[in-house]
Amino acid sequence: MGTSNSSFVRGAAILAVTGIAARIVGAVFRIILAAILGDEGIGLYQYAYPIYSTLLVISTAGIPVALSKIMAEKIAMREYSEAMRAFRIAFVILMLSGLAIFFVLLLGADFIAATVIRDMKAVYPLMAISPAIFFVTIMASLRGFFQGQQNMLPTALSQFIEQLVRVGFALGLVLLYLPVGIEYAAAGATSGAAAGGLAGLLFLGFLYWRNRRSLWQEKKSQSSNPESVSRIINRILSLAVPVTIGGLVIPLISLIDLAVVPRQLQAAGFDIASARALYGQLTGMAGSVVYFPNVVALALSMSLVPAISEAYTLKNDVLIRSRSAVAVKLTALFSIPSAVGLFVLAEPITVLLFNNAEAGYPLAWMSWSVIPLCIYVSTTGLIQGLGKAIVPALNMLYGGIVKTILAWHLTAIPSLNVGGSALASVIGLAVAAALNLYYVRRFTGWRGKVWELLVLPGIASAAMALTAHLIYTAIAGFTGDFLSGGLLNLFATLTAIALGIIVYFAVLLLSGGFTGEELQMLPFIGRKLALMAIRFRKKSG
Repeated sequence: MGTSNSSFVRGAAILAVTGIAARIVGAVFRIILAAILGDEGIGLYQYAYPIYSTLLVISTAGIPVALSKIMAEKIAMREYSEAMRAFRIAFVILMLSGLAIFFVLLLGADFIAATVIRDMKAVYPLMAISPAIFFVTIMASLRGFFQGQQNMLPTALSQFIEQLVRVGFALGLVLLYLPVGIEYAAAGATSGAAAGGLAGLLFLGFLYWRNRRSLWQEKKSQSSNPESVSRIINRILSLAVPVTIGGLVIPLISLIDLAVVPRQLQAAGFDIASARALYGQLTGMAGSVVYFPNVVALALSMSLVPAISEAYTLKNDVLIRSRSAVAVKLTALFSIPSAVGLFVLAEPITVLLFNNAEAGYPLAWMSWSVIPLCIYVSTTGLIQGLGKAIVPALNMLYGGIVKTILAWHLTAIPSLNVGGSALASVIGLAVAAALNLYYVRRFTGWRGKVWELLVLPGIASAAMALTAHLIYTAIAGFTGDFLSGGLLNLFATLTAIALGIIVYFAVLLLSGGFTGEELQMLPFIGRKLALMAIRFRKKSG
């Protein structure tokens, strides 16, 4: 069972490592961008992304997820030619939808800025980001092609290349257009998404062109009952539409934030410039930090769709339960310490990343959303792999309704302001995550153990938090002449994080939070960690 699980864990690990590397590049970009544009410029930059994310979900229409699921099923049944037909059909659909939505955003930028955002300075960032929809939509089809074969490396590499090009191109244009005006500089920043999307598309296109024959040359087989084109399209859309609905919910919540938060901040007594700056702190600074840990959950989700689809097609219930248990446990072991760490070091982190202590306030509130967000994302991949894509969509819809109602009331409280919106997000996501876990239990028969999912990581996280707090306080209180304030915070924060992580894993290894089989699933270092854990427990015992 460990061998069968190790394949999807390895795929998730590859995606997670490159995803973290890409997020680090993105974090550096945010630091530089915040220093150049300030809170107001970051607010303008962030105005474009909820619109872009929503339209991107519509243009891709959940088809890459559906494609990876269908291809995994066809490959499991050794119907390779049918898998290729499904890819070609999905590619055409995505190319046409991406082109249509690109024109919608480009030509509708004025209308969106005037009616949705109510800030005409947002027009240029919206127009600049519109070509990214076309490039990223086509790229998504190629990612679905490779993921359907449970090959996550092309997706991982393309994500990193996309991020590198995005950051380099955006920074160059920001510096070029800043003297012209803040809105033009923000547009330069958003245009990086288009450049990055084109770079990622060219990379994946090259891999596909180079490997398209070798991938299938030795695997040619003709299905005894090939599906018609209309049947394949119907299957793709029947899977894609629920995924699209689910994918739309989170961008729509961001759109609701865009409409609710600035307005309710003004109702709380803030002027428009202050509301714009606070919105930038909430979404562009605190939000970007909170979504950083989610890269692991996203990696798990992407790996789980074809992995669970394969097991489901083969009617292997034991494998489904096993993979479900591993996925949920890995999510809990990662998300709980991430949330605790962000809460304890909220202000030092925002000072380190953005030189903005005020952003530590919304980050402290939003830190707790890491746990339900990661659980929701990873279990969504699991449920989608079972062909129940509408379920997580409805669950997030319910959570979104709760979040919207709470955000409307809490953000308008002057003492809470953006903290109220962050708290609403935590509660809304908790509703969606709890419902997802209920359905995982119902569909798979999985039974989680409170001890290993909550108690052990909770104890280890408490030890980590205490260590990080004491280390940071001790170093930050140093008043010598060797380090300036900024360098002192950098050294104190990074040291506290590093030692906190060491303590967390040490406590988990000592307490049996990881089994030897689970450790061996990790690529490259799994066997060494398993041996270290055995020795560690023997010595401590």
